Amino acid sequence: MADKSNQPLFADFPPVSTQEWMDKITADLKGADFEKKLVWKTNEGFSVQPFYREEDLDKFSYLSSLPGEFPYVRGTKNTNKWLIRQDIVVKDAKTANEKALNLLTKGVNSLGFIFEDENLISKESVAQLLNNLVSNEVEINFSTRHGNKKLLQLVVAEFRSQNRELGMVSGSINFDPVGQLTISGKSCETIEKTMVHVAEVVNEAKDFPAFQTISVNGRYFGNAGSTILQELAFALSMGNEYLSQLTDRGININDAAKAIRFNLSVGSNYFMEIAKLRAARLLWSTIVKEYKPSGNDVCKMVVHSETSEFNKTVYDPYVNMLRTQTEAMSASIGGCHSLTVQPFDKIFRTPGEISERIARNQQLLLKEESYFSMITDPSAGSYYIEALTDSIAKEAWKLFLEVEAKGGYLAALKDGFIQNQIEEAADLQRKTLAQRRSVMVGTNQYPNTSEKVAEAIDAAVFNKNTAEGDEIKPINLFRNAEEFESLRFATEQAAKRPKVFMLTYGNLAMRLARSQFSGNFFGCAGYEIIDNLGFSTVEDGVEAALKANADIVVLCSSDDEYIDAAPLAFEKLGGKAQFVVAGAPACMDDLKAIGIEHFINVRSNVLETLKEFNKLLNI
Repeated sequence: MADKSNQPLFADFPPVSTQEWMDKITADLKGADFEKKLVWKTNEGFSVQPFYREEDLDKFSYLSSLPGEFPYVRGTKNTNKWLIRQDIVVKDAKTANEKALNLLTKGVNSLGFIFEDENLISKESVAQLLNNLVSNEVEINFSTRHGNKKLLQLVVAEFRSQNRELGMVSGSINFDPVGQLTISGKSCETIEKTMVHVAEVVNEAKDFPAFQTISVNGRYFGNAGSTILQELAFALSMGNEYLSQLTDRGININDAAKAIRFNLSVGSNYFMEIAKLRAARLLWSTIVKEYKPSGNDVCKMVVHSETSEFNKTVYDPYVNMLRTQTEAMSASIGGCHSLTVQPFDKIFRTPGEISERIARNQQLLLKEESYFSMITDPSAGSYYIEALTDSIAKEAWKLFLEVEAKGGYLAALKDGFIQNQIEEAADLQRKTLAQRRSVMVGTNQYPNTSEKVAEAIDAAVFNKNTAEGDEIKPINLFRNAEEFESLRFATEQAAKRPKVFMLTYGNLAMRLARSQFSGNFFGCAGYEIIDNLGFSTVEDGVEAALKANADIVVLCSSDDEYIDAAPLAFEKLGGKAQFVVAGAPACMDDLKAIGIEHFINVRSNVLETLKEFNKLLNI
């Protein structure tokens, strides 16, 4: 860092050492444990300090490299101009081509053609799709369910017929048999035959150095509830599996490495996702370098980022736009090659023109109005992000080596190691959401209780079948909000919507706080909430609850008042509604002894509690 002591502004402030900062923090904590109070232990297993200093960066050797230089932490190029991608499901080639040409006038410069029906793949359909798409500034990507050598051959033939400069044609084919095995648990042929097929595909496109024919879909892990470290480590291991298999079959390492593109999810953990991309490039360059390629250029990692589906919701779906916006910021600041922002409603219906337009414009705003593309590696020099990059790289590398020690990705997959790791991480995320230790607005916190979605969604959203592989156990792709949403959807479909009556009594501050908490709690199941300002007597409250035909009555008062108020309310209610006490009063055992069963408080498992009430109410 430059010496600023001679500048008037900085001269007014004497330098402060790290120890002086620590002494001041220790004094302010007044005996509280620094580690427990201020150090954040991430889900990934490493600690994040409350502050970082320039001295923390002394151990990072890569800081001397520039953007576009090995090991590419700061990016694979000296600009931050990423490609804006939008996918098109191909149901009719002519219609898809027309849509593609229209998108190119709206800021899109990366197209993705998705064949859900592989019977539509033909010479004529490919020619129609690529009609007039001849600009080298436009990236063209193809995806099928299983990958398709025939599709690649047709695409290559069409590019040649257009007399394109082959070295300038950029794009990809989402051919990832290992990834498909991971999520389906089965493959169409043996691993040996599959890898021969992979090698043939790479050879087929050797004249297209900017066109990747093998995809590593690390996004599967993120959308199955993995940690950031797991997504990165397992994606790197899958990529290394392809490198090993290809080079064993005589493919030059330069050709093998250039053929691989990584498709990674980007979640809402803003700074961690930025650091993930930077760490990914560092580790991938390290892996490829071990194969002794001719030149460092082939060590560059091509990353397509895609906003996560794991954290998106059906209820209060417009919040999804806020989630995808921060995710798009993370991906662009982190230096992705291209980015797809998923429309906010993609998870529950076919996106319309408006939602697709919004998704495009989210990137255009970052590029054209916020100038994110004008600054290369904008996070460089941030003590915090540099430290995160290093921590993620180190921990992901440990997990990568653990997979390699088991024989590589395929061996670890067959052994169940990868699935078990991800399942453990996903279960933890489910648990923290259910207990509201993590917040998903509109789902487990601040629900819009008047919202109904039945007419707006594809009913299959809540009736998905979990994959069952016949070769290996697959990982389970899901959204974290699904269980809450299924619970609430059942309420919406029920013959009678349950009513929850807040019997507010006594201490003003406590009754208001607890009625707000309880309304929020039961609102997550879609119940009708009947709130009240307060009753002068418990008897008045019970009478009002019965008059309102309440299914659940929640007593909201202070702990001191519960010892008398709760038994009285329980007795007067006479079993005509489920009775709940808001809080965890010291007299809880005494209240349980007279038959009061239900208590809700900040330690309650919201999801499991609401499931029990749905059963009690026959929903």
